[in-house]
Amino acid sequence: MPVVPLDGVLRRYDWGSPTAIPRLLGVEPDGRPAAELWFGAHPDDPSPAGNTALDELVAADPEGLLGPSVAQRFGPRLPFLLKLLAADRALSIQVHPTREQAEAGFAAEDAAGIDRRAAERTYRDRNHKPELLCALTPFDALCGFRPVAETRALVADLGLPELDFVATALAGDDPLRAAFTTVLTSPETPAAVTALTRAADGGDDRLRGVRLAAADFPGDVGLLLALLLNPVRLEPGEAIYLGAGNVHAYLRGLGVEVMANSDNVLRCGLTTKHVDVPELLRVTRFDELADPRWPDVAGTYEVPVPDFRLSRVEVEEPLGVDDPGPLIVLATDGAVRIDDLELTPGRAAFVPAGTSLTLGGRGTAFVAGVGS
Repeated sequence: MPVVPLDGVLRRYDWGSPTAIPRLLGVEPDGRPAAELWFGAHPDDPSPAGNTALDELVAADPEGLLGPSVAQRFGPRLPFLLKLLAADRALSIQVHPTREQAEAGFAAEDAAGIDRRAAERTYRDRNHKPELLCALTPFDALCGFRPVAETRALVADLGLPELDFVATALAGDDPLRAAFTTVLTSPETPAAVTALTRAADGGDDRLRGVRLAAADFPGDVGLLLALLLNPVRLEPGEAIYLGAGNVHAYLRGLGVEVMANSDNVLRCGLTTKHVDVPELLRVTRFDELADPRWPDVAGTYEVPVPDFRLSRVEVEEPLGVDDPGPLIVLATDGAVRIDDLELTPGRAAFVPAGTSLTLGGRGTAFVAGVGS
């Protein structure tokens, strides 16, 4: 089967930038938030592919489009979703489960009779939701727990009596779990949030995440949770990987995101949605993350899950891509060609498994495929 041009599906959320995605596409912004542009076969919003949709194409010939190996490993579905993501406001602080946790949680909520569309439902499907985001512009995020020694030093430097209960929790045997639990449950948290917000206005770079989130969610418990997390500013081409149990939030910027097909999100701050504290404590990994950036090897971001990998490719002359597929190729700069198909920024194509792929033209493309 030949390469299939894909149309992105625009998702509008309140946190989306009204300008970033339209400008990448070369269209006039209409003033409304444009948060995500989806490329894939997710059943909620599959990409139009000619006269049909990509999920229907895959369902009609899974082995032909995905290849026998991928179809056997993941079933008759494309195992990843590729997006452009443009944040103008903070997304919720959240964590994702492992596949085993998702399967157990989904079954338990079904057994309890909780409607799958209910606001208090935690598990929407049985899958895990690892993610990787590569920045196209400077991109601010919170990613993983800051090393405990650094957080203790920061709290000491701030000298705020309202944070004494956090300092006490951080001094215990299981400091991250204790501090996380305390922040979510203590009656002292509101006063600490107020004091921390004032302190963040002083410009300390260690409080950048707090400062950005406070502009969007004043008084929210997530501002105090942000004190425990790594603030990270990605430059274009830098990435973060968000595996199961990693507490994180996107704050500002435009990037390319690839993820497993799932909608399982446990929120803990910067949100008005359901927060399930006991399940959060069960799913969260209370490990330090010394360096939140995820390295690439020759432009490819390999991750420790089989659902996806992502490569950033600079095309200056004809370039062969050595990957058996299936693939989605997304252009983000210049004009990249696949045979007679030209991809300008924000345009994508699906490459069936077993298709020889050579990229031409001049520009930047992201190639999403299945992991090893």
